[in-house]
Amino acid sequence: MQTIQANGYSIYFNENCYTFLSETLYKEAYSKIFIVVDSETANYCMPDFLANLATEIPIEIIEFEAGEVYKNIETCTHIWQALTELGADRKSIIINVGGGVVTDLGGFVASTYKRGIDFINVPTTLLAMVDASVGGKNGVDLGNLKNQVGVIQNPIAVLIDTHYLETLPQSQMRSGLAEMLKHGLIQDRAYWTKFGDLSSLDTDDLNELIHQSVIIKNNVVTQDPTEKGLRKALNFGHTLGHAIESYFLENENKETLLHGEAIAIGMILESYLSLEKELLTENEYQEIKSVIADIYPAVPFTEKDIENCIDLLIHDKKNEFGKVKFALLNGIGAVKIDEEIENDLIYKAFDDYKN
Repeated sequence: MQTIQANGYSIYFNENCYTFLSETLYKEAYSKIFIVVDSETANYCMPDFLANLATEIPIEIIEFEAGEVYKNIETCTHIWQALTELGADRKSIIINVGGGVVTDLGGFVASTYKRGIDFINVPTTLLAMVDASVGGKNGVDLGNLKNQVGVIQNPIAVLIDTHYLETLPQSQMRSGLAEMLKHGLIQDRAYWTKFGDLSSLDTDDLNELIHQSVIIKNNVVTQDPTEKGLRKALNFGHTLGHAIESYFLENENKETLLHGEAIAIGMILESYLSLEKELLTENEYQEIKSVIADIYPAVPFTEKDIENCIDLLIHDKKNEFGKVKFALLNGIGAVKIDEEIENDLIYKAFDDYKN
């Protein structure tokens, strides 16, 4: 697959990843390589990654526990301390190998250690490949609030080796698929249509869909790297989706939702809001709801659940002057940003989802 040029860095695919990596490590003569992984990546992905890492530069591996609950400042502090004790200097490089938690957190650690050192992202989940590793957003959660602390800082490269997807359970593949569905809904109707029948897709089809999804996100980010306008389109499904994800994360009586599972619910809810604002037709809304519902099982919500999720909206990082702002669909393949929605309409969206 062809290399994609982003803002100041490149996104390499499959066999091109390791050619770039070997050449760059040799050319830049880094003092040390620090590989940041979580416990899942360490077990399933590190053997293959290390087998492809051709270098004589000293390597240190820093591991933390897997899971969104560890995407916090405490984990960063642990890694910053490990880097210091292991002699990391400004000529060191961090390679983040893992899913979105690893690339988000590892990028934040690298961007802030000694005021910033080079880092490379090697996403190993579908979600990270098509979303978390592209666009330079790095950060951590604050309590149960998603991505409250962070920076926008680009890696020197993103290396996407789809071979790592073979290590994923189906739930993780579904989670990543949500962002691909979103990319079609916000910018490319023809791309969205390809997800109407997933049963006929083979490995080559998936590779092409991943490549195309990265192109869509990269096109948006390249035009608006600091999220002043167009990039807000990528928030479709995420305003309510993040609130749902946060609520289920903090509530011990709820089974934690994967990011994509929460975003899938958010996309249905926010498609309903688009319908109510007369931005979507009834047929378009039913099409969206049907495709997503076929992939993701319905999640039950009590009235108290809905109330708590809505209460969390005020903490969404996209809000301005205390007002909740949504990116809504303006037909399939287009978005209208900065739409204000009253709570009564959000309750209606949840009622429609439950029915």
